Amino acid sequence: MNIKVFIKDKLLTTVLVLFGITTIEIFLLAYPVGNFIKIYIPLTVLGLYIIGLSIEYIQKRNFYNNLSKVLDELEEKYLIAEVVKEPNFIEGKILKNVLEQTDKSMIENVNKYKYSQEEYKDYIELWIHEIKIPIATSKLIVENNKNEVTKSIDEELDKVENYIEQALFYARSNTVEKDYYIKKAKLKDIVNESIKKNKNALIQDRIIINIHDLDFEVSTDSKWIVFILNQIIQNSRKYVMPDRNLEIEIYAKQNPENVILYIKDNGIGIKKGEITRVFEKGFTGTNGRVSGKKSTGIGLYLCKKLCDKLGIGIELNSIKDVGTEVRIVFPKNSYINME
Repeated sequence: MNIKVFIKDKLLTTVLVLFGITTIEIFLLAYPVGNFIKIYIPLTVLGLYIIGLSIEYIQKRNFYNNLSKVLDELEEKYLIAEVVKEPNFIEGKILKNVLEQTDKSMIENVNKYKYSQEEYKDYIELWIHEIKIPIATSKLIVENNKNEVTKSIDEELDKVENYIEQALFYARSNTVEKDYYIKKAKLKDIVNESIKKNKNALIQDRIIINIHDLDFEVSTDSKWIVFILNQIIQNSRKYVMPDRNLEIEIYAKQNPENVILYIKDNGIGIKKGEITRVFEKGFTGTNGRVSGKKSTGIGLYLCKKLCDKLGIGIELNSIKDVGTEVRIVFPKNSYINME
């Protein structure tokens, strides 16, 4: 709290006090009283006023300086009313009460919004589970009536399943901690599961899969990692060089502090200036605007968000017209073994 600002705020009161002292002095001059009285009374009034101002300034300075310090250090600034000390002057008490009422109102509104979001998320999850039934039935019908038409329908159903799975994981991405189960898992099993889920599309597109050096164990949730791998593989499928067959190489390396899973392809790659933005929500870049690609900019954003929640690193390097490399970094000894 600046003393100049405080004095300026008290300017009117100070002028009135000085006017009162001057008036007292004029009255004293009109009566036959000693010089001591004439000096003592005005100086006493002025002295008491200055002492009162000083005490008020110290109280307010300590309170507001402490308030500013706590606010700067507080991460959740809306909790300021809960942690600031109770002031010993009326304006501070009024301010603290206002902050408490504001905080209470804000929390009530946030809870109302949170409840509404939870309801919507629950509905989306329920809808996704319900829609899987007619899709599974449709795929069964296709399986029993194979021809060129039903083959195309099956391909489109696979795309629908992928979008539905993406929507489900997106809905759960803010509450990953309620849905994951960390345990030891073999990288080879995780990768094979992902390849199996994409088997039909990989065969149809004649994509070469080169898997090797995956005999490592990591601590993670297999279900979430399979989903992340699916998004990366589907991105590789989407952005293919027109004059060469796509090849995806998946392998791992073990370091003293981590295990790194590599997913490399020889697709169209990404422009150098766009690499740092590929994990941003909704970013599609130059490749996403190419006719027929229909990119949403959600896949890699979800991968990054889920990796952050799981304490796993994800990195991407790419060279235009050469290919892309994605690295998933599994730190060692980061989780309690929950098996």
